[in-house]
Amino acid sequence: MSFRLPRISILIVVCLSFVLTIHAQFLRDGINWTKDGNGYYSIEDGVVDRTDIKTSAKKVIISKEQLTPDGSNVPLNVERITFYDDNLALIYTNTAKVWRYHTRGDYWILNIAEHKLTQLGKTLPSQSLMFAKISPDGKNAAYVSLHNLYTEDIASGKIIQLTFDGTRKFINGTFDWVYEEELGCRDGFRWSPDGTKIAFWQVDGTKNRDYYMLNTTDSVYSRVIPVEYPKAGEAPSPVHIGAITISNASIQWMNIEGDPSQHYLPCMEWADNNTLVVQQLNRKQQESKLIYCNVSNGNSTVFYTEHDDAWIDIKTFWNDEDPSGWYWINNGNGFIWVSEKDGWRHIYKVSRDGKKEILLTNGKYDIANIKCIDETTGDIYFMASPDNATQLYLYRAKLDGKGAAVLVTPSGLQGMNQYDISPNGKFGLRTFSNYQTPEVKEWVSLPDHTSIDASNSIANTMQVDKSINVEYTKVTTEDGVTIDAWINKPTNFDSTKKYPVVFYVYGEPWASTVNDSYGDQQNFLYGGNMSGDGYIQVGVDNRGTPSLKGAAWRKAISKKIGIINIRDMAMAAKELLKRPYLDTSRVAVWGWSGGGSSTLSLMFQYPQIFKTGISIAALTNLLYYDNVYEERYMGLPEENKDDYINGSPVTYAKNLIGNLLYIHGSGDDNVQFDNAEALLNELVKYNKQFQFMEYPNRTHNINEGPGTVKHLVTLYTNYLRANCPPGAK
Repeated sequence: MSFRLPRISILIVVCLSFVLTIHAQFLRDGINWTKDGNGYYSIEDGVVDRTDIKTSAKKVIISKEQLTPDGSNVPLNVERITFYDDNLALIYTNTAKVWRYHTRGDYWILNIAEHKLTQLGKTLPSQSLMFAKISPDGKNAAYVSLHNLYTEDIASGKIIQLTFDGTRKFINGTFDWVYEEELGCRDGFRWSPDGTKIAFWQVDGTKNRDYYMLNTTDSVYSRVIPVEYPKAGEAPSPVHIGAITISNASIQWMNIEGDPSQHYLPCMEWADNNTLVVQQLNRKQQESKLIYCNVSNGNSTVFYTEHDDAWIDIKTFWNDEDPSGWYWINNGNGFIWVSEKDGWRHIYKVSRDGKKEILLTNGKYDIANIKCIDETTGDIYFMASPDNATQLYLYRAKLDGKGAAVLVTPSGLQGMNQYDISPNGKFGLRTFSNYQTPEVKEWVSLPDHTSIDASNSIANTMQVDKSINVEYTKVTTEDGVTIDAWINKPTNFDSTKKYPVVFYVYGEPWASTVNDSYGDQQNFLYGGNMSGDGYIQVGVDNRGTPSLKGAAWRKAISKKIGIINIRDMAMAAKELLKRPYLDTSRVAVWGWSGGGSSTLSLMFQYPQIFKTGISIAALTNLLYYDNVYEERYMGLPEENKDDYINGSPVTYAKNLIGNLLYIHGSGDDNVQFDNAEALLNELVKYNKQFQFMEYPNRTHNINEGPGTVKHLVTLYTNYLRANCPPGAK
């Protein structure tokens, strides 16, 4: 989402040879739990196994033969498998990307007992189905194809088209570019609990202008690639929610108050067979309303409202970047919600009518995300780190709100912990790493957090890389702001000598760079060993990054992107550079995407500190990015355009003094190529000399095509070594 994610760039570049296939232990969407939560499904060598967590015993559930269609001798290359029950499975294969993720492909239904494998949507174009789901009664499947919704009778194969007006810009059952990128919305329909209706989103992007990308590499004639892309200042695409009655294909539209071109509907789920619950955000994303909609007549009622002078984070931000689902409890008479209303990201239990709420995580700390709700024991599990925002641990609180939250992760191993917890709350897969410990996993029982297999516990399998010499520290700037930082010192470090320093930055509200996890302190674009070559590497996290330091920290950047984050990073650098072993004449900075923007701003606004910059895929003009992201953090351009101008790197390009390498892919649909051209024009205007590399038709990741990554690594490395020479002096 959005133009942040330096961590994804790391994974893309470092793990190019790693393909997420069915031959991994776990499937693409994480652990594929069994219905009872006591085991999980996996696919190895084309066979679907079920593993009992407690005993590690494996049982073959589906053979290669069962996955082989009639008339073929090759089994399906399964990307994902979903079990309706022990006998009925939905298989996803032959997938294709829609912008970021493989959300389009083919679906098959497997009747395990009858060894019957049937393709869904056989009369529709190959590789066109999206988000297929079996109905709760197991009789039908529903899916999207070519922007329209369909149902299919599983027994007979009869297909019924439910919507007929879908086009590239008028979308049923899924979303446009910006809803996917910034709100995490992809799967755009839901079966009712009784299987008689389907609720769905309809996105009207017909009034949104296209950004035209130009493909000049795949033919002797160029080809225009239109992207329906609402830039900052453009009104949102109107979005409507309808409920289709399957028996007669009639649609009842929900009457949600307000101008649909001035709000967003990022969350929608069923509350019961006749009621939907919908979240509405106003365009500035400062007001959230939870609404009940009656699917029989479309009437709606607001029952829970929240305001914030900066912005309100939706479920995507505290549900592992997934806005789907709803945390119903007490048989639907209440639900779990997360809010920053008291200045911290906390969990609340809310009555169904929204009139009563209980704070479950009381204290001056943030939760990161919710991992499991176990009503049988009255517990809710969540991730947090009250004492160190660079780390993460599992906690447990009571659903009645009584007592303080309890640390579940054992003390002793400090760093980043992640958990996948079984639906029954009895088991968890713990993943641990820190700056010296490569990622390692173990199965644990809960709530006691005992390793199920002691011989394969983290304590017995972890390996510490003592060659890594990283210091975690806090820096207090001259503005009185205390900032987390790490310093990765070179091999054979000698504090009496001076070393070149390379800052790795991001700085935007979508990611942090200072995390106590393995590999985050390494430069994934450097062709060699930076520590061995004698570079000191530094990361800092400014105000506005999503660190678990309270809402005031995160939202200090409101209307000040490009100003407050840049000053925080520069002042932290200024303070760190007082250390005698840091060579102030050899200071480089680099970043990708939002980090590329920060790199430019640091080079232009603080040229006396930063002498060399490498900026990749950067947003150079805040007015060029999409409306959901920019208006959330910067407000509406028609109301405060000066903030956009003052926060844009291009505004300060005339101040360039040092060495600048700017890199962009011309096929970037996210941070589009007009950003590069705007910057180039401004630098040319002021006769500022720089180096520029365009990667033809490459996307935001700049990893497509033979030789691309190697070329990028070589370019980056050579430029850094030439302009910020390595080694101690």
